[in-house]
Amino acid sequence: MRKIVFFIAMLLAIEFIASCNNGETYADQKKKENSAISKFIRDSNITVINESEFEAQNYTTNLDKNEFVLMKTSGVYMQIVRDGCGEKIKNGETATVLCRFTEFNIMEDTLQLTNNILYFAAVVDKMNVVNNSGTFTGSFIEGESVMVAAYGSTSVPTGWLVPFTYIKVGRPESADEEIAKVNLIVPHDQGQIYASSSVYPCYYTITYERGR
Repeated sequence: MRKIVFFIAMLLAIEFIASCNNGETYADQKKKENSAISKFIRDSNITVINESEFEAQNYTTNLDKNEFVLMKTSGVYMQIVRDGCGEKIKNGETATVLCRFTEFNIMEDTLQLTNNILYFAAVVDKMNVVNNSGTFTGSFIEGESVMVAAYGSTSVPTGWLVPFTYIKVGRPESADEEIAKVNLIVPHDQGQIYASSSVYPCYYTITYERGR
């Protein structure tokens, strides 16, 4: 696993270095990012709703209409595929959360990183998440995270934390219970360290399950 993750990290590093030498201003990069997100939304036939509509729908997104809610403050687009089982992370609580994910680089139109393949069947990204009066912070546990191995940072992308206000994080106790699953379009300033530095957006599919 370490060899594969190291190889991925090296490729990402090369991409990062190249992007720093293209002479573009930050404003230019943001403009390209916004264009890439808009194109991705069009090509994916995504219906964007606002937060008022999301609230009116009891904080759900209609999968038949391929709805994503645009969270105005963060710029993250979120689709709740499943709101999960168990309970939400309570105010003042620190919870261990297990995640499987795929990370798609929207700008490069390529799958960039995942732990959701057979090779990593025994590996889930583990993080500690804290709810402080509705504000969520998180850190990956080093040695138990593909994200840390690839990017060298234990900081959980801010975009990954957006769903915690709306999803339950539990463990299935019966056959009809399922863990939470979301799709996210995450702009660079809410993403992992390379996305933030190189100004590119990512599309994520993530599941969240409470750890022990």
